[in-house]
Amino acid sequence: MTYQEDDVIIDVTTTDVAHGGYCVARHEGRVIFVTGALPGEQVDVEITEKRSKMWYGRVVGVTTPSPDRIPHVWGLAERTGIGAADLGHVSLEAGRRWKARVIDTQMARIAHISTHVEVEPAPGDEARGGLAWRTRVSFQVDSCGRLGMYAARSHTIIEVDGMPLAHEQIQAALSSDIDQPLPKLAGGTRSYVWPSASPLVTVDRVPRTRHSRSTSVVRCPGKAGSAPHTVTEVVRTSQGEWTYEVAADGFWQVHREAPSVLVQAVLDAVGHPDAPIMDLYCGSGLFTQPLSDLGPVTAVETSPTAIASCRTNTSGRDVDCREGDVPAVLAELPLTRIGVVVCDPPRLGVGAPTVSHISRLAPDKVVYVACDPAALARDVAEFARHGYELDSLRAFDLFPMTHHVECLATLVK
Repeated sequence: MTYQEDDVIIDVTTTDVAHGGYCVARHEGRVIFVTGALPGEQVDVEITEKRSKMWYGRVVGVTTPSPDRIPHVWGLAERTGIGAADLGHVSLEAGRRWKARVIDTQMARIAHISTHVEVEPAPGDEARGGLAWRTRVSFQVDSCGRLGMYAARSHTIIEVDGMPLAHEQIQAALSSDIDQPLPKLAGGTRSYVWPSASPLVTVDRVPRTRHSRSTSVVRCPGKAGSAPHTVTEVVRTSQGEWTYEVAADGFWQVHREAPSVLVQAVLDAVGHPDAPIMDLYCGSGLFTQPLSDLGPVTAVETSPTAIASCRTNTSGRDVDCREGDVPAVLAELPLTRIGVVVCDPPRLGVGAPTVSHISRLAPDKVVYVACDPAALARDVAEFARHGYELDSLRAFDLFPMTHHVECLATLVK
C-alpha cells in the first residue's frame, strides 16, 4: 500500500465494474469507486472524495494493466474528466462487455431478473475507432472567450484542445474557434449541431445580464445573419425513410447512427399492432412518424418546443399530439383499447405514477427505450407489480468511449 498524508494515494486491485463508469476496489474494508481503471488491474488511485462508507478516486498509475486497456483516446479528458470520455481507455469490444455487465447487474439487483444482454455496436463505429460519432456538442465559454468544458465533478472550466468524439465537421469548426476566442460569448455557451440533411449550425447562448435575459442565436457558418431555428434530419431504415424538422437547440439523438438504429429496433419490437399506439415522451416525433405508418398514434410530450416539432413532423398523419406532464395527460385519457405503448423517457425513467397509468390502459405490449440501466430496472420492477413481464431486452452502444448505453426493453402481459 502507498499512502501520502497530503494527497491520499493507495495501491489497489479492481474487481468489477459499477454503474456510472466506475470500477470497484476495496481497501481496509472500505469500498472505493475508481475512474480510469478496468477490472482486474493493479492501480495507484488518488482519492478525490471521502464519504462515510465509500471513497471515490481516479487512477494515477497502472502497475498491472488489463489486456483490454488502450491508450486513452483523448489525453485532456483522461487528466481532467471532461467531455464524457470516461471509458476512453477501454477497447470498444471490452467497453461493450463492460456495459452489458452493468445492465445485467442492475436488472438482477433492482428488478430481480436474470438477463444476459449483448450490447450491439452502431454501424461505422469500429471503422472510426469509436470516435467522431457525436452530432451535437456543447461548450462553456470562459471569461476570456475560450471554449471549454467543466472538469469532472466541478464547475471549473477546462480549455479544450479539440473533441475527438465529435463529428468530423464539428471538429473542423471547433478547431477554427479554438484559434479565435469568442470574447462576446464570455460566460455563455456555444453548441455545434451537425444535422444529417442540412448544414452545420452553431447555437450561441448569450449569458443573462442585469438588463437582458439569456438568449440563443443560431448561426450557419459561412453565411451572413442567423440561420433558421430548425435543422433537417432524415432517418432511413429497411422499413422506410422519414424527414424531420427539429429545433436547432432541441433534443435529438446525438450519435450519427442512433436515430436509424433506434427507429428500426422500435419498429421491430412493436410489430403489427391491432389497436392504436401511444408514444410517450415523444420529443420531436422520432418514433411517432414511423409508428403512424402502422396505425393511429397518440403522442405525449412535456416540452412545448418538442411537441410543436412533433406536430410539424406528423402533419397530415393520424396522430394526436398532446402537450403536458405525461402522467397528468395519461390520467385524463379515457379507457380505450391501446395496442402498444412506446416510451422514451428522460434519464430518470418513467416512474411509478406513469407505470400505473400505462397499466390502467392495459396495452398488450410496452416498448421502453432507456438511457439509464438503473432507472430501467426500477421501472421494469414496477411494471412487474402490474402484471407485465420482460419479454426481451436489447442494448446498443450509442455512446462509445463513455459508460452510457441505450437499452430497449419489451414488456408483455
